Amino acid sequence: MAKAQNKTRPTAQSVTAFIDAVENDVRRRDARTLLAMMEKITGEKPTMWGPSIIGFGVYHYKYESGREGDFLNVGFSPRKANLSIYILGSIAEDDPLLSKLGKYKTGKGCLYVNRLEDVDAGVLEKLIAKSYRATRKKYAT
Repeated sequence: MAKAQNKTRPTAQSVTAFIDAVENDVRRRDARTLLAMMEKITGEKPTMWGPSIIGFGVYHYKYESGREGDFLNVGFSPRKANLSIYILGSIAEDDPLLSKLGKYKTGKGCLYVNRLEDVDAGVLEKLIAKSYRATRKKYAT
Protein backbone atom coordinates (compact mmCIF):
# COMPACT_ATOMS: atom_id res chain seq x y z
CA MET A 1 0.00 0.00 0.00
CA ALA A 2 1.46 3.39 -1.00
CA LYS A 3 1.98 5.97 1.70
CA ALA A 4 0.06 9.22 1.40
CA GLN A 5 2.13 12.27 0.53
CA ASN A 6 1.83 15.48 2.51
CA LYS A 7 -0.20 18.08 0.68
CA THR A 8 2.10 20.86 1.85
CA ARG A 9 5.58 20.33 0.43
CA PRO A 10 8.49 22.58 -0.55
CA THR A 11 8.27 24.13 -4.00
CA ALA A 12 10.63 26.07 -6.27
CA GLN A 13 8.29 29.08 -6.27
CA SER A 14 10.01 32.41 -5.57
CA VAL A 15 9.38 33.73 -2.06
CA THR A 16 9.98 37.30 -3.22
CA ALA A 17 7.57 36.97 -6.16
CA PHE A 18 4.95 35.47 -3.85
CA ILE A 19 5.22 38.35 -1.37
CA ASP A 20 5.28 40.94 -4.16
CA ALA A 21 1.97 39.50 -5.43
CA VAL A 22 0.18 39.93 -2.07
CA GLU A 23 -2.61 42.40 -2.86
CA ASN A 24 -3.11 44.01 0.53
CA ASP A 25 -0.43 46.66 1.17
CA VAL A 26 -0.34 46.11 4.96
CA ARG A 27 -0.23 42.34 4.60
CA ARG A 28 2.59 42.63 2.02
CA ARG A 29 4.58 44.97 4.30
CA ASP A 30 4.04 42.66 7.29
CA ALA A 31 5.13 39.66 5.19
CA ARG A 32 8.40 41.41 4.33
CA THR A 33 8.93 42.20 8.01
CA LEU A 34 8.27 38.58 9.04
CA LEU A 35 10.54 37.34 6.26
CA ALA A 36 13.45 39.43 7.54
CA MET A 37 12.69 38.54 11.17
CA MET A 38 12.58 34.80 10.56
CA GLU A 39 15.68 34.86 8.37
CA LYS A 40 17.57 36.65 11.13
CA ILE A 41 16.31 34.37 13.90
CA THR A 42 16.76 31.05 12.10
CA GLY A 43 19.72 31.76 9.83
CA GLU A 44 17.78 29.69 7.27
CA LYS A 45 16.92 30.50 3.68
CA PRO A 46 13.14 30.85 3.14
CA THR A 47 11.35 28.24 1.05
CA MET A 48 7.82 28.20 -0.31
CA TRP A 49 5.75 25.31 1.05
CA GLY A 50 2.77 24.73 -1.17
CA PRO A 51 1.38 27.79 -2.90
CA SER A 52 1.16 30.13 0.11
CA ILE A 53 3.38 29.25 3.10
CA ILE A 54 6.90 30.57 3.60
CA GLY A 55 8.97 28.22 5.73
CA PHE A 56 12.35 28.24 7.42
CA GLY A 57 14.16 24.99 8.11
CA VAL A 58 12.73 21.52 7.84
CA TYR A 59 12.27 18.58 10.16
CA HIS A 60 11.27 14.97 9.65
CA TYR A 61 8.52 13.48 11.80
CA LYS A 62 7.31 9.93 12.23
CA TYR A 63 4.13 9.02 14.08
CA GLU A 64 3.48 5.73 15.87
CA SER A 65 0.98 4.94 13.12
CA GLY A 66 3.88 4.82 10.67
CA ARG A 67 2.93 8.04 8.89
CA GLU A 68 5.96 10.22 8.35
CA GLY A 69 6.98 13.28 6.44
CA ASP A 70 8.76 16.61 6.43
CA PHE A 71 7.52 19.99 7.53
CA LEU A 72 8.84 23.49 8.11
CA ASN A 73 10.37 24.43 11.48
CA VAL A 74 8.75 27.86 11.55
CA GLY A 75 6.97 29.88 8.91
CA PHE A 76 4.10 32.14 7.97
CA SER A 77 1.49 32.87 5.36
CA PRO A 78 0.09 36.32 4.52
CA ARG A 79 -3.50 35.19 4.02
CA LYS A 80 -6.39 37.52 3.17
CA ALA A 81 -7.99 37.24 6.61
CA ASN A 82 -4.78 37.48 8.68
CA LEU A 83 -1.15 36.50 9.03
CA SER A 84 -0.85 32.84 9.91
CA ILE A 85 2.38 32.31 11.85
CA TYR A 86 3.40 28.66 12.19
CA ILE A 87 5.16 28.45 15.55
CA LEU A 88 2.80 26.83 18.04
CA GLY A 89 3.71 23.25 17.21
CA SER A 90 6.57 23.46 19.73
CA ILE A 91 5.14 26.03 22.15
CA ALA A 92 2.47 25.34 24.75
CA GLU A 93 -0.71 27.38 24.35
CA ASP A 94 -0.25 28.59 27.94
CA ASP A 95 3.33 29.82 27.36
CA PRO A 96 3.81 32.96 29.50
CA LEU A 97 5.19 34.90 26.52
CA LEU A 98 1.81 34.66 24.79
CA SER A 99 0.20 36.79 27.52
CA LYS A 100 2.65 39.57 26.59
CA LEU A 101 2.25 39.29 22.82
CA GLY A 102 -0.78 41.48 22.19
CA LYS A 103 -3.82 40.83 20.01
CA TYR A 104 -3.87 37.37 18.38
CA LYS A 105 -5.86 34.15 18.03
CA THR A 106 -4.59 30.59 17.97
CA GLY A 107 -5.30 27.58 15.85
CA LYS A 108 -3.65 24.20 15.54
CA GLY A 109 0.03 25.09 15.37
CA CYS A 110 -0.63 28.72 14.37
CA LEU A 111 -0.87 32.22 15.69
CA TYR A 112 -3.31 34.38 13.75
CA VAL A 113 -2.48 38.08 13.72
CA ASN A 114 -4.40 40.76 11.83
CA ARG A 115 -1.45 43.17 11.62
CA LEU A 116 2.04 43.05 13.09
CA GLU A 117 1.36 46.39 14.77
CA ASP A 118 -1.19 44.52 16.93
CA VAL A 119 1.59 42.54 18.64
CA ASP A 120 4.84 43.24 20.45
CA ALA A 121 7.61 42.57 17.91
CA GLY A 122 10.16 41.71 20.61
CA VAL A 123 7.86 39.12 22.15
CA LEU A 124 7.07 37.69 18.71
CA GLU A 125 10.81 37.35 18.00
CA LYS A 126 11.26 35.48 21.28
CA LEU A 127 8.36 33.15 20.47
CA ILE A 128 9.71 32.42 16.99
CA ALA A 129 13.20 31.71 18.36
CA LYS A 130 11.80 29.52 21.14
CA SER A 131 9.69 27.52 18.69
CA TYR A 132 12.56 27.12 16.23
CA ARG A 133 14.94 25.86 18.93
CA ALA A 134 12.34 23.52 20.43
CA THR A 135 11.45 22.00 17.06
CA ARG A 136 15.10 21.46 16.17
CA LYS A 137 15.74 19.84 19.55
CA LYS A 138 12.63 17.65 19.43
CA TYR A 139 13.33 16.36 15.91
CA ALA A 140 17.13 16.28 15.99
CA THR A 141 18.52 13.29 14.18
